[in-house]
Amino acid sequence: MLAYTYVAQGRFALQDKPKPVIQDPRDAVVRVTLSSICTSDLHIKHGSVPRAVPGITVGHEMVGVVEAVGDAVSSVRPGDRVAVNVETFCGDCFFCRNGWVNNCTDPNGGWALGCRIDGGQAEYVRVPYADQGLTRIPDEVTDRQALFVGDILATGFWAARISEIGREDTVLILGAGPTGLCTLQCVLLRQPKQVIVCEIDPARRDFVRENYPNVCITTPDKVIGLTQKLGEHGGADRVLEVAGTPETFRLAWQCARPNAIVTVVALYNEPQTLPLPEMYGKNLTFKTGGVDGCDCREILDLIAAGKLDTTALITHTFPLSDIAAAYDLFEQRRDGVVKVAIFNDQGN
Repeated sequence: MLAYTYVAQGRFALQDKPKPVIQDPRDAVVRVTLSSICTSDLHIKHGSVPRAVPGITVGHEMVGVVEAVGDAVSSVRPGDRVAVNVETFCGDCFFCRNGWVNNCTDPNGGWALGCRIDGGQAEYVRVPYADQGLTRIPDEVTDRQALFVGDILATGFWAARISEIGREDTVLILGAGPTGLCTLQCVLLRQPKQVIVCEIDPARRDFVRENYPNVCITTPDKVIGLTQKLGEHGGADRVLEVAGTPETFRLAWQCARPNAIVTVVALYNEPQTLPLPEMYGKNLTFKTGGVDGCDCREILDLIAAGKLDTTALITHTFPLSDIAAAYDLFEQRRDGVVKVAIFNDQGN
């Protein structure tokens, strides 16, 4: 089968690999029908993910059809359409039992697919712990609607949930990339008093204006003054940092009012520093880390009910055989690209 592979730092290649098979009774093999490219894949390409293993098939955003299941799998069966969770988790360890599946202690726990084990930018993928890692897609939900459920939409949903957003809050989202846009939709579900989105890219600001007309959009040079003006207590009540730059990391605590919650879900290329003397007395609560992908069932139900729709984020579609061109478009951010969908054109 065709599989897009991390060959070495700076180099991916489309290679022919054996079709995956069941290796453990809790495994499933999924025929990938649609996948996508994530910024995290670019981090792997450029060496910013030390745990990534050369030789693995990349890709962790995907939906597909169950091809085979191990004897211990009970939640899905061959023929089921499924969303694949970016997190691999056993469901049994201390962290899984508490809902912190990103910290699963299993050797394949956490972000494994497309990083430490073969992922889904391929014709087929093996999913360990399938009962936890696969969620059946309702019949009324299309593959395109479900594509981001297991990763960036789960990230946005989790970020909004842990931010403890109330109806009277002013919420600031830093970054309107794909994860920022998913976060925005999930924040809006909680109906805060007002939402501000800060984004440096004019095309992304236009996308927000077109699709979310009730959201206030601004730029990094104006966001501090705007949040101080619109926030009733000297800044935003909740700040969600989804951009991942040194400037947005700094703006996150600068734009927060005293005693606010700052949620950081961005992935950075280098360490960031909190200037604690400057922050002294703001009494901020920081919540940080990767997604805990426990909410896929609820997210799919919200999609089926018409309350979430991320299909507008898919601006380009490519066949798997032309995935290198899709990567080039996505990495160079040409032609107004937001997200790219990759479909299997191999006739399987």
